[in-house]
Amino acid sequence: MAYERELEAALEAARKAGAILRRHYAGDRKSWEKSKGNPVTLADLESDRAIATVLRTAFPDDAILSEETKSDPARTRQSRVWIVDPMDGTKEFTQKIPEFAASIALAVDGEPAVGVILNPITDVAVWATQGDGAYRDGTRASVSSCPSLEAAVVIASRTEISRQQFERYDGWFKEIRPVGSIAWKLACVACGDGDLNISVAPKNEWDVCAGDLLMREAGGAYLAFDGSRRSYNQAGTLIDAGMAAGPVPLLETFLARERERKPA
Repeated sequence: MAYERELEAALEAARKAGAILRRHYAGDRKSWEKSKGNPVTLADLESDRAIATVLRTAFPDDAILSEETKSDPARTRQSRVWIVDPMDGTKEFTQKIPEFAASIALAVDGEPAVGVILNPITDVAVWATQGDGAYRDGTRASVSSCPSLEAAVVIASRTEISRQQFERYDGWFKEIRPVGSIAWKLACVACGDGDLNISVAPKNEWDVCAGDLLMREAGGAYLAFDGSRRSYNQAGTLIDAGMAAGPVPLLETFLARERERKPA
C-alpha cells in the first residue's frame, strides 16, 4: 500500500476526533455562527486541534487545510496537503441527528490519495487509499449496481430538499432520501447505501475531498454537472458547481439528462 503510514495517521486522527465528538454530543452542543447559516461548536474546535496534532506529529512537512483553521496561502505551493473537516454536519450535531462525520483527506498534487470519513455516533469508518480500494470497517466497499435513474435512491441534503431545490427532479428517481453531512452522504453512496448523491448548493474542498476518493476507489465517481473532476488544494476552496456521485453508468445517465434539462 503506497500510503499505509498516511492512512494509519488519518485513522488515528479520525478516531481521536470521534471520541471528542461523541463526548460533546452527549453533553454540551451549544453553537454560535461564524457566518450566517454556518454554525460552529466547541466540538468542532477541539476535534480540529486533535486532528492537527496527530497529522503534524506524523508528517510535519505537510500542509493542512482545515475548515476551522485560518488557511496559509503557502499551502498551494506544496505537493502534499491534508484537507480536513473536523466535523462535517454541525447542524445535524446541534439538532442531535446522528448524520455528521469527521472527514480527513490527503491530496497529492491536487489528487486525493488518502481519505477517511468517520461517523462517531454509528462508530462506522470508511476509508480508502489511492489504487487500493475503499473499505468500511475493514470490509471492501463498492457502489451500487442500480440499473436506472427510475430505480435509484438519491441521498441528498435535507436543507436543499427543504428549500425545494429538488423539485426540478420530480419523477426522475425512485426516492430522494434526506441525509445530513455531505461527507457522510458520499461515504454512504461509496458503500452502496444509496445509489446517487446529488448536491446543488456550494461546498468546500474539506467537505468532499475524502468522499471523492472513497467514490473513486469504490468503483464510482464524483463529478461536477459538466462532467469535470475537482483538482484539490485550490486557492479558492469553494465549489460552486452542482456535483453528483455514484456508479459511473448511472452517473453518466444523470449528467446527460441534467444537461438536456431546460432551466427551471
